Amino acid sequence: MNDIMRIIPYGKQEIDSKDIAAVVDALQSDFLTQGPRIAEFEKAFAQYVGARYAVAVSNGTAALHLSALALNVDEHSNVITTPITFAASANCIRYCGGKVTFADIDPATATLDPAKVRALLEAAPKGTYTGIIPVDYAGLPVNLEAFRQLADEFGLWIIEDACHAPGGYFIDSKGEKQLCGNGKFAELAIFSFHPVKHIACGEGGMITTNDAALYERLLLLRTHGITKDAQKMHENHGGWYYEMQELGFNYRLTDFQAALGITQLEKADKGLARRREIARYYSEKFAGTKVDTSVADHGEGHAYHLYVIKTKNRKQLYDKLREQHIYAQVHYIPVHTLPYYRGLGYAKGQYPLAEAFYEECLSLPMYPGLSQEEQDFVIKTVLQHA
Repeated sequence: MNDIMRIIPYGKQEIDSKDIAAVVDALQSDFLTQGPRIAEFEKAFAQYVGARYAVAVSNGTAALHLSALALNVDEHSNVITTPITFAASANCIRYCGGKVTFADIDPATATLDPAKVRALLEAAPKGTYTGIIPVDYAGLPVNLEAFRQLADEFGLWIIEDACHAPGGYFIDSKGEKQLCGNGKFAELAIFSFHPVKHIACGEGGMITTNDAALYERLLLLRTHGITKDAQKMHENHGGWYYEMQELGFNYRLTDFQAALGITQLEKADKGLARRREIARYYSEKFAGTKVDTSVADHGEGHAYHLYVIKTKNRKQLYDKLREQHIYAQVHYIPVHTLPYYRGLGYAKGQYPLAEAFYEECLSLPMYPGLSQEEQDFVIKTVLQHA
């Protein structure tokens, strides 16, 4: 493997001949956008996660933004989320003029800690906070049932950021499997189809919900706030007529991206099984060593978008891996420490558990096409330098 010196990225899309044929077929059809493949992809994805409705959009950030808009986030809103996430999980609230409040993580999982959220809620007058955006970090589903109990108690909504976890699930208090994005505990859930994710569309995203009113509003907001539905219009001048009923956006997905999403979704379970197999092998090989796999070792239901280790020697290990063309990555720089959020009054030291996690976390290569030889080489290099 050392002689080959090919790049081993932390994540990578898996494109086969069926994917290519589906995209070519879409490109040769009558519709490049706003065609029949969008609805086909939405229906298939809703069935996959067990939700009533799905709305395809241009990317995961658009999914977050539209979700916030659909829930009427504005300058009076104050929404709780985790510092250990990509900035978009917080930015969507800022796009709407709302305030973001962070709560610290559970160090065992690196996900938002319901106990920390409860402490925030109980310390403030009721009505201070509007919603919660928990994140299924690395593919590990949060316990949405616990967050739903908090939301109901304090009058909040929930957006589940499930970008890392299509196919993931947790077991609820009744012993039932709850798939990420199924809409049972969250008003809305969002997914990303970036190339390193489970389902690759180049770019793309999806919003799922069980709420018919939210679904209809998302459809409107996705396309400039415009409707051509005669039953919803205030007046009708003829077949050409449309109405812009509120300020929306152009967040549509193309038909050729949806075509790719459809074929990618067909093999999603196979890819997920392979990710779990890779994770098990990592954990077996690192067992009894100084490599800390505790955050990754939450087997059942984990979708393993990332395999995250912790090491006291993170910077040196990261550099040594790159010398060997192993492109490990860090997920994530705590959002509250980024210059923009520091400008809003946040500072280092406010969320010590998130900051301590950031100092040690490293995401190792994790994608279905990772070969046994490549994984062994990664493991060998990690063990030499951790």
